[in-house]
Amino acid sequence: MKGFRISINHSDLDIDVIYQFISQSYWASGIPRATLEKAISNSWCFGVFEENGNQVGFARLITDKATFAYLADVFVIDCCRGKGLSKWLVKTIIEYPEVQGLRRLMLATRDAHGLYSQYGFRSVENPEILMQIWQPNVYHDPITSKDNL
Repeated sequence: MKGFRISINHSDLDIDVIYQFISQSYWASGIPRATLEKAISNSWCFGVFEENGNQVGFARLITDKATFAYLADVFVIDCCRGKGLSKWLVKTIIEYPEVQGLRRLMLATRDAHGLYSQYGFRSVENPEILMQIWQPNVYHDPITSKDNL
């Protein structure tokens, strides 16, 4: 996309920009910075950058690199929305060579179903087979947050 680039190089990532956005998001509000840095270091990451090098978007894949991946932390900062960057980012991820051949690619979203459905994501057909341990307050509970030990 003219005026922007996507990088998969971890050294290009601006952790300050990523943390500022994600720590205020509905899905990871209050996440400790050390937790986010660990998550990033253990994921395939995709950063969206302006020509001047400023980071304006991000996404990461949590994956075993063979059969499964979970798409997480997808965002484009407010001032750059409406330019097609999120579509370009998701398309780039879906077409990424290492993603080809994975049996399952999942994500969770509260409000972007329209975006993801354009790239083949559908509601889970058999939700009764899925289970989870969900701790929505883990980042706010000093007993369970390892960053507070």
